[in-house]
Amino acid sequence: MKKVQLLLLIFPLFSLVGISQGELDIQQKAFFRNEKSIGLMLNSTGYGLSFRYGERINFFNKRIFEGDISILKHPKEYKTTNPYFPGNRQFVFGKLNFPLTIRGGMGFQRIIFKKIDQGGIAIRYIFSGGPSFSLYKPIYYDVLYPLSLYESEVRSEKFNVSIHSRVDIYRQSSFLKGINEIKIVPGAYGKAGINFEYSKQDRVIHAIEIGVTFDAFLKKIPIMASEDNLWFFPALYVSYRFGRIMDKKTPLPENPEFNQELSPVSIGY
Repeated sequence: MKKVQLLLLIFPLFSLVGISQGELDIQQKAFFRNEKSIGLMLNSTGYGLSFRYGERINFFNKRIFEGDISILKHPKEYKTTNPYFPGNRQFVFGKLNFPLTIRGGMGFQRIIFKKIDQGGIAIRYIFSGGPSFSLYKPIYYDVLYPLSLYESEVRSEKFNVSIHSRVDIYRQSSFLKGINEIKIVPGAYGKAGINFEYSKQDRVIHAIEIGVTFDAFLKKIPIMASEDNLWFFPALYVSYRFGRIMDKKTPLPENPEFNQELSPVSIGY
């Protein structure tokens, strides 16, 4: 009687496991599993774009090489307009320079949970680091200078906190103005994140990644006309990544009958 009761308890558990697995994945798996992906990033200090190449080390691990480019913002940036000309281009009052951050480094990616079925999610963690550089160019503003009661002259100038007020600035000048005055500050970065890969196709990557980054430069980046410019920039980020799995050493056979024979066999990372 006890054996019958035990079987009655175990049978529903097997049913739940079968339901939770979702649709059986019968795709032919890539074995070597290098990968390339592009990421669209949004973080607490700006936004940007990243490229990543993952090279398989073993079943669980990949060595990754990456490059990022992102806009760097000061925490006190707020866009505004001249109240007398509200239809003009917005500008950040008091902003001296427009900075970009360029990173290039390497690191590792490790699987925490492997995807089992087509509706599953693979969870990986990544960490990386390397050199980074801040490139910044001066911002020019079209500043109003009264000539008479009814006329004003517009001059393109860098921001000067001692003489410029918000009502003096007509609008921000062309972005290309000052492009020949770019300066570079070297530094270093570190990154750690969790990656959730959810693509239903074995050779395609769709993933959401969240994590933290740290950029440290050799001096403060002069973004704003104030004393609270920073040299160290910690940030939270979220990224959507898309790309492909590469399997150069074990290409898929062209014979569909051969593929059908191998399809039930799942070869993972």
